[in-house]
Amino acid sequence: MEYKDTLLMPKTDFPMRGNLPNREPQVQQIWNETDIYKKVQERTKGRPLFILHDGPPYANGDIHMGHALNKILKDIIVRFKSMDGYCAPYVPGWDTHGLPIETALTKNKKINRKEMSVAEFRKLCEEYAYEQINNQREQFKRLGVRGDWDNPYITLKPEYEAQQIKVFGDMAKKGYIYKGKKPVYWSPSSESALAEAEIEYQDKRSASIYVAFDVKDGRGVLEGDEKFIIWTTTPWTIPANLGISLHPNLEYSVVSVDGTKYIVASELLEAVSKELDWKETTTVNTYKGSELDRVVAVHPLYKRDSLVMNGEHVTTEAGTGCVHTAPGHGEDDFIVGQQYGLDVLCPVDEKGHMTKEAVGFEGLFYDEANKPITEKLQEVGALLKLSFITHSYPHDWRTKKPTIFRATAQWFASIKDFRSELMDAVKETKWVPAWGETRLFNMVRDRGDWCISRQRAWGVPIPVFYGENGEPIITDETIDHVSNLFRQHGSNIWFEKEAKDLLPEGFTHETSPNGVFTKETDIMDVWFDSGSSHQSVLVERDDLQRPADLYLEGSDQYRGWFNSSLSTAVAVTGKAPYKGVLSHGFALDGNGRKMSKSLGNVVIPAKVMNQLGADILRLWVASVDYQSDVRVSDNILKQVAEVYRKIRNTFRFLLGNLADFDPKKDAIEYSELREVDQYMLVKLNKLIDKVKHSYNHYEFAAIYHNVHNFCTIELSSFYLDFAKDVLYIEAADNKERRAIQTVLYEALLTLTKLVAPILPHTSDEVWTYIESVEEESVQLVDMPQSKQLANVDELESKWDAFMELRDDVLKALEVARNEKVIGKSLAASIKLYPNDSAKQLLESVSENLQQLFIVSGFSIGGTFDEAPENAQAFDQVKIVVASAEGETCERCWVVSTTVGTDSNHPSLCSRCADVVEESYTK
Repeated sequence: MEYKDTLLMPKTDFPMRGNLPNREPQVQQIWNETDIYKKVQERTKGRPLFILHDGPPYANGDIHMGHALNKILKDIIVRFKSMDGYCAPYVPGWDTHGLPIETALTKNKKINRKEMSVAEFRKLCEEYAYEQINNQREQFKRLGVRGDWDNPYITLKPEYEAQQIKVFGDMAKKGYIYKGKKPVYWSPSSESALAEAEIEYQDKRSASIYVAFDVKDGRGVLEGDEKFIIWTTTPWTIPANLGISLHPNLEYSVVSVDGTKYIVASELLEAVSKELDWKETTTVNTYKGSELDRVVAVHPLYKRDSLVMNGEHVTTEAGTGCVHTAPGHGEDDFIVGQQYGLDVLCPVDEKGHMTKEAVGFEGLFYDEANKPITEKLQEVGALLKLSFITHSYPHDWRTKKPTIFRATAQWFASIKDFRSELMDAVKETKWVPAWGETRLFNMVRDRGDWCISRQRAWGVPIPVFYGENGEPIITDETIDHVSNLFRQHGSNIWFEKEAKDLLPEGFTHETSPNGVFTKETDIMDVWFDSGSSHQSVLVERDDLQRPADLYLEGSDQYRGWFNSSLSTAVAVTGKAPYKGVLSHGFALDGNGRKMSKSLGNVVIPAKVMNQLGADILRLWVASVDYQSDVRVSDNILKQVAEVYRKIRNTFRFLLGNLADFDPKKDAIEYSELREVDQYMLVKLNKLIDKVKHSYNHYEFAAIYHNVHNFCTIELSSFYLDFAKDVLYIEAADNKERRAIQTVLYEALLTLTKLVAPILPHTSDEVWTYIESVEEESVQLVDMPQSKQLANVDELESKWDAFMELRDDVLKALEVARNEKVIGKSLAASIKLYPNDSAKQLLESVSENLQQLFIVSGFSIGGTFDEAPENAQAFDQVKIVVASAEGETCERCWVVSTTVGTDSNHPSLCSRCADVVEESYTK
């Protein structure tokens, strides 16, 4: 007889190697064929809704690690919620309007816009957008993200645009929409206005000039021979100067320098003196800014008046305290200019070129005008100093080129009219991390009105008509009609038809007695598009609801989607569109640097999935502190893959040792289990509670560590390690063996369910090997519930103490192994000399201690103080490790003096001889 054939070794076809790049597409194919998303929704129908509303990625280019991080986080949450008592539909979306698609067509695809109508160009934009959506959709699905991929929301869809028009109309009806001429961020490279969310700051080298403005009329306060000194880093705005702003409460000094009198803020006199290299200054007089209000200075180039005004925006952080004021090129300048009745002069066109109003500089690009303007100031004796500085400057986030402030006629949403409601809505929202509340609250508190118009072709038109007198027309009737037209035909109809054909039949208005109307040609800011999704998606679709339970995006969306969504929702409903907001950081390389092609440090999701698999990428997402910036590299992913290997091996061991286990007839009741088996179920219950708590609080790294530790420490290093001696050696129906299998079965089901949201491919693969389950997928079951077990606290306390004692034994064995006293632990015999508490603990353990310590001999030699000198000392016990007496059993490898006592099986110990005799020879 071959005794090895009598061992009940693990049997399973579950492969040791994941081979995820090949296996995952097969799993996903099954999901597609069975329509797993639909089955999940049908199973959970009628449960409370949990809505995670997808912030739409822009439909352009392959997905990057930021996309992967974002979508995987969302998928983990949605999968968990659908297994934890909720109906959690997930509708992915795409943002499709705006400049990047226009640029892709004109530059990358060489489309000549001038050869076609706006409507024709927009058709090409739409086709391109759908190409990008289809590309990104397949990549998101490859990540294992489950959702309604066949029915996503897309901002160019007619039903989406129709609801967006409704949002605009509701805001207009409440008086929140207006048209006005004021400075806005303007991108000459895009030839369009920009919102704050479309601005990013980069370093820029700029001219820094100090310029003198002669006083023309001192209004009885000044003598008239003084000069105000202004400082600016934008010389190109000097032709637009109409005034000088002083703070009413600051003190200003009139100082004499070589016989010339200059005016600067007293607090900045020392800094200005140093900057202008003034050797000696004499203070002639001082005035409050309020005393100099409405003094008139002279523009150094054009000899027109430059009015001195009081403004609270003036600071002493830099410059001279006398602020060059060009109402057409700055928000503060505009506001103070309006208070003093100044014109809004803006001598720069949409392409950034100086107009004829900038006499002497017409046709120059604004940045190129800096030098000739400075030279002209030098020529007329007004330039006091020219230098250069590098400073943070606003750039167009798409073209990466500098922006300017430029006053143009634009459409605005008046944030100030409902700012208090916005701030209340921020306070009522649950923010994770908590600092998100402060961040958005401050943004709302400080932001100006929202410029929502753009001078582009590819976007949702602003649904405004104009009467013969140029007055805008926005009525319930026109809004409803345009909304219905867009729902039927899409927004392209706005560019295909004349104004009269877009108005309701028979429409009349007092502004057009002759019935002649025109239409607005600007489109809406793309942030208004995506910011309307709470109505265009959550209200539009029957399977969703507003407010959503959660918005989850990158931390850059505090100024983007979180902000625009809040603004439109509060304006329309008075409430935030979300109950909670969760944000994540950016994906950086392994050294914490931003990924860029030029650095060659870009980690591409598709490449990771082709090499390691999507589940490795998903496990990485679960392993990081995603609320901060996260690092990813080949080495980091290899470490994650090693953790995955350990989890997978745990599954394989569990499956292998349950091959002959039928839970319906072989499971042992909890009360009949040994204490050590009960202890493992207590630990499993604790794992359930910890993991579910972590899922509910979006603490995925805690799940990663708790599951990993349970698999490697509580299972592999303890329970599974000593269990082999029972599972492999004893007879199939041995009660201790069935008891262990009962625990292993519970662990298998529990772990498979707990990791399913994070490792959906692997967990579904494991599920197919569990013969006793009825459901075709683990996605169609609920999370495990922890059970009410008897004497939990007492049992856990006792066995936790035993585990500490066992750790001491393992350390002693390791020392003996290093000193060549023993080889493997089964070759050892240990004698323990415990203190009183340890002795009581050992005596209370009814299990086979020799088996639990995985040694061949065990005894208690005496008290702690009676231990011999060669004993290894620990806090509670002293341990003597020696070679076990007897021979090694051919079957179980235990060293025993009973080997050879059975004549039928002379190479076996008595235990193995009994098992073989009973189970294999009859």
